Amino acid sequence: MRILAIESSCDDTAVAIVENGRRVLVSLVASQEKLHAKYGGVVPEVASRQHLEAIYPLIELALRRAKLTPAKIDALAVTTNPGLLGSLLVGVNAAKTLGYLWDKPVIGVNHLLGHIYAGWLGNIKIDYPLVSLVTSGGHSEIVLTRRDGEYKYVGGTRDDAAGEAFDKAARLLELGYPGGPAVAEAALAGKAGKVKLPRPMINEDNFDFSFSGLKTALTRAQGDRVELAYEFQEAVVETLVHKLFSVAKKYKAKTILIGGGVAANERLREEVEKQADSLGVKTVIPEFKYCTDNAAMIGAAAYHTRQSARDKWYNANVMTG
Repeated sequence: MRILAIESSCDDTAVAIVENGRRVLVSLVASQEKLHAKYGGVVPEVASRQHLEAIYPLIELALRRAKLTPAKIDALAVTTNPGLLGSLLVGVNAAKTLGYLWDKPVIGVNHLLGHIYAGWLGNIKIDYPLVSLVTSGGHSEIVLTRRDGEYKYVGGTRDDAAGEAFDKAARLLELGYPGGPAVAEAALAGKAGKVKLPRPMINEDNFDFSFSGLKTALTRAQGDRVELAYEFQEAVVETLVHKLFSVAKKYKAKTILIGGGVAANERLREEVEKQADSLGVKTVIPEFKYCTDNAAMIGAAAYHTRQSARDKWYNANVMTG
């Protein structure tokens, strides 16, 4: 089953063609990073206009790269939520238009599920229970999956998401945009013990996050930019990892998965793998290119959520007679 997927939830226009939910035939991204860098963040109106210019040429290029015609596409998939409304509308309208013209079904996909299913790309085997941390500019959520297609929200951010916190820290420290990579690069030259920042909510009896206070603590901390960047990154990573593995222990997870833009952070990846190894738990971390927004993850999610819905119908209507 070949799915042509579209992702336009924020500032990257992405198109991919995914086969059977695991094999990526082509994955293209038109980035707006340089355009928004001068503003220090994404401007929604600018983003949606850029999506309009990029979406159809990118779809045509994806088909050419994959050497496929619309007749060889079985379905379309598109991010429907969450995201910037104007940006989402561009992708949804493109998918609906092509679905009508090509006479193909259109599958709507939740962006967060896309980040989880990025872990399936490359034919990775997932053992259940699965505990996933989706952490990006707008989200920091922990999700429990006992079987494919069944999801339980366990905890999430009460204010700033981890990626948003990195962006704000980068602005405060005048490190540049995008914030996550800028803080990570500066932190490479830092050392432990120079500055101490709090680990928010780390000792509370819940699985939620709150990073707004950490940003406030950063504004009051004394030290040079490198040391502050190092300690800020350590505080975010330690908090994310602590909460993630608290959930993993409670639900006896067999697989840990991290996804989203912050999952590209080397320090986070390193700590997750180290903790998972100590517990004897399998770790699934997508390639860097599938951590940030992309359409391949949307194609993977569309295939698997469609399959699970079909399986539920089959079990309810056929197996029971």
